[in-house]
Amino acid sequence: MIESLLVANRGEIARRIIRTARRLGVRTVAVYSEADADLPFVREADEAVCVGPPNPAQSYRNAEVILAAAKSTGAQAIHPGYGFLSENADFARTVEANGLIWVGPGADAITAMGDKINARNLMAAAGVPVAPGSTDPAGTVEAAIAAAEEIGFPVMVKAAAGGGGMGMAVAADEASLRTEYDRVRAFAERMFGGGSVLIERYFPRVRHVEVQILGLADGRVVALGERECSVQRRNQKLVEESPSPAVDPALRERLLAAAVRAGEAVGYRNAGTVECLLVPRQRDFQGDGTDHDEFFFLEMNTRLQVEHPVTELVYGVDLVSEQLRVAAGLAPNFDPDALVPRGHAIELRVNAEDPLRFMPGPGAVTAWTEPTGEGVRVDSGYSLGTTVTPFYDSLMAKLIVYGADRAEAIDRARTAVAGFEIAGPKCNLPFFAELFDNAEFLGGDYDTGIVGRMRAKK
Repeated sequence: MIESLLVANRGEIARRIIRTARRLGVRTVAVYSEADADLPFVREADEAVCVGPPNPAQSYRNAEVILAAAKSTGAQAIHPGYGFLSENADFARTVEANGLIWVGPGADAITAMGDKINARNLMAAAGVPVAPGSTDPAGTVEAAIAAAEEIGFPVMVKAAAGGGGMGMAVAADEASLRTEYDRVRAFAERMFGGGSVLIERYFPRVRHVEVQILGLADGRVVALGERECSVQRRNQKLVEESPSPAVDPALRERLLAAAVRAGEAVGYRNAGTVECLLVPRQRDFQGDGTDHDEFFFLEMNTRLQVEHPVTELVYGVDLVSEQLRVAAGLAPNFDPDALVPRGHAIELRVNAEDPLRFMPGPGAVTAWTEPTGEGVRVDSGYSLGTTVTPFYDSLMAKLIVYGADRAEAIDRARTAVAGFEIAGPKCNLPFFAELFDNAEFLGGDYDTGIVGRMRAKK
């Protein structure tokens, strides 16, 4: 097993990784910006190194200072968490070139899946279903219009190098495509360092379902079930659950097999997620909400996902522990041929944002009481006396609940939300209380438009 690990991240995910490393007897090194000096993950690591000012480009995304911290502390490996440098192929190569272990997929796999157009083409060649879309970048707005006319409006305009719900927009006709193309391209150049744009068919009513994969040290790729991620605002997830209420056993078999093929196509090692769109057979969505027989590859996230805890609870597998085992060349601590889901888990992203319009609201934490009880888990990045700053993502904590079935999980989630007290920053906890009274969600018959429909009534 790895003996010492630098966690190149912050907040709840750094704390989460440190917790498993400690259980395994692995020495941990935290890196932190000046804005995060008082956060729990800094004091919980065995050693902590300040890597710069609050600006992520000068701290958490600064590969040079992260690598220097690893060398100065004698770290043997680097775990990037999610975001920041986690899907930076150049950084992964640099880590390994310096004799350190990269806890993640190989740089070639990151590169292959980091560009959405290249990823689409690879998946199509591997027999993974892809939505109608362009096979080459739309280098001009005229090329984008030509692609859209062939695909059929409405279309999704995407930054080829984007991720996490960023860098995408819907165009209903040529006029809106001209506007959105320029906007997405400018955003892509500013945020991702490249302006390549992809045009895909847009499905107004879809579900967002993803599959957790794990590439083992012996070369096998296994799938650990699916997660439903359709409760979103601005294309970014708020709630995840496993298993998906929309996926029956036959569809699950097809989904998981396609995800394994996706991983095998790029020689995948370590944890990753294959994200898909689930499209109902009745395109007007007037059916009973369960007749989903089409799915399309959306993207592969070559890292640990924010929502990995729901898979951990349903499958009884510590994914961070398995990441470390794969990176160390060890066999898994579970039987890959006996993966059976049990029960139901739901994760709520507790963000520092208002519960109506979801606008960020950082501030000093003046009250923080986490819920407890059977089936309740909280992965938090903050505590009483700390401050949520405007420099990073608004995620404060993840509230995860587990039950014998979906109904029990929802009941426990409802109680846990009521028992979670946060004061100081704005908080979206009231939204979750509202969601657990929503007929669409309670019935499991919802799609990515559920939050918009809820907010249209406000």
